[in-house]
Amino acid sequence: MNNFFQGYNLLFQHSLFASYMDWFHAFNCSLLLGVLVFVTLLFGYLIFSTFYFKSKKIEYQFGELLCSIFPTIILLMQMVSSLSLLYYYGLMNLDSNLTVKVTGHQWYWSYEYSDIPGLEFDSYMKSLDQLNLGEPRLLEVDNRCVIPCDTNIRFCITSADVIHAWALNSLSVKLDAMSGILSTFSYSFPMVGVFYGQCSEICGANHSFMPIALEVTLLDNFKSWCFGTME
Repeated sequence: MNNFFQGYNLLFQHSLFASYMDWFHAFNCSLLLGVLVFVTLLFGYLIFSTFYFKSKKIEYQFGELLCSIFPTIILLMQMVSSLSLLYYYGLMNLDSNLTVKVTGHQWYWSYEYSDIPGLEFDSYMKSLDQLNLGEPRLLEVDNRCVIPCDTNIRFCITSADVIHAWALNSLSVKLDAMSGILSTFSYSFPMVGVFYGQCSEICGANHSFMPIALEVTLLDNFKSWCFGTME
């Protein structure tokens, strides 16, 4: 279902959940715009119309009833869409086929595949002289986090020092990494590709130099990458 703000998206959404989040945001913007226009026109009519001010015997019970019904309908529309989105997100957290622990450091990320013994590595941003043709500046890393597509992945996010945030905007993913706290969420990636993100918490002088590179690949390629990494 399209809406007024559907064509004004800033980023292409690369997962079904991210598309739902984008639609929910656009739906609320359209709904609130309609409310703003309606209230503005109503106030303008009441201010500039002399019909309502000719008699002091006019009663406003019907108007008060409408002012109670309309907000209720608007809240119900928002409630149904938001609860549907929360229900879908809850279904993703019921099961997981692979667990990846993500640890934030000053200023790099560490990844540990808990279900694959011995598979863990650090991920640093590539310098300008290390970049290959086509790799984005300040976003590419030396070791990408590789995961299989169409697989429910559980991410466990924590920090070794200060507060970080593991954020991938195009996937609608953002989770704070705090020392001593293990935050978890599950996610499924239906599209093959490389997705970039950045730490979205101001964690120190090199806060902007700890990017996230998530590579989603086919299951057979993921198995080959696992065996090649551990050798």
